[in-house]
Amino acid sequence: MDTGGSCFPKDVRALIRTASDVDCQMRILSSVEEVNDAQRKLLAYKVIGRFGQDLSGKRFGLWGLAFKPNTDDMREATSRVLIRSLLSRGASVAAYDPVAIEEAARVIDSDLGDDLPAKSRLSFVADKMAAIEGADALIVVTEWKEFKSLNFAEIGETLKHPIIFDGRNLYEPEDMGRLGFEYYGVGRSNMSTEKRRSTIRSAD
Repeated sequence: MDTGGSCFPKDVRALIRTASDVDCQMRILSSVEEVNDAQRKLLAYKVIGRFGQDLSGKRFGLWGLAFKPNTDDMREATSRVLIRSLLSRGASVAAYDPVAIEEAARVIDSDLGDDLPAKSRLSFVADKMAAIEGADALIVVTEWKEFKSLNFAEIGETLKHPIIFDGRNLYEPEDMGRLGFEYYGVGRSNMSTEKRRSTIRSAD
């Protein structure tokens, strides 16, 4: 998982620049920066790996926009990278955050610039269940407390397909499999469709 916000990425970049000014290579810090950048793209990679490069006609519900819970700070937020990536491939996105909606709308509108078609496929909603109504998948981006204890039966009925991309590892893969979800976490085993069927059969 990445480190969003302004402090850590800014400090790493500043140290790299300072070292460069005195002809010193900071390979470890450069690697840290590269890994952090890659981690912000990881959820997009997982979605593309599951649905393909062309996401036209697909709709995704995003839970969480701020870079961490209990703030509306959108600096270096994973949601910004993810939303741009999904929209650029033709997807529609409905996003929910309990605090950061207003700030996210402002920041992401700036990120998208003059791309009016992309903007037309992005909506911000005031309720987490509205975000996933008829969605091809739920993508959890920020680990807000309200996302931890859920009615998964209701979620499964609300989604078009019972697919969850869990960017913060809030849920256990085996539990998701038993509940009938196709589950993708970060740095842990996924619950693919075939594996999910096997888990459900073994639980019967």
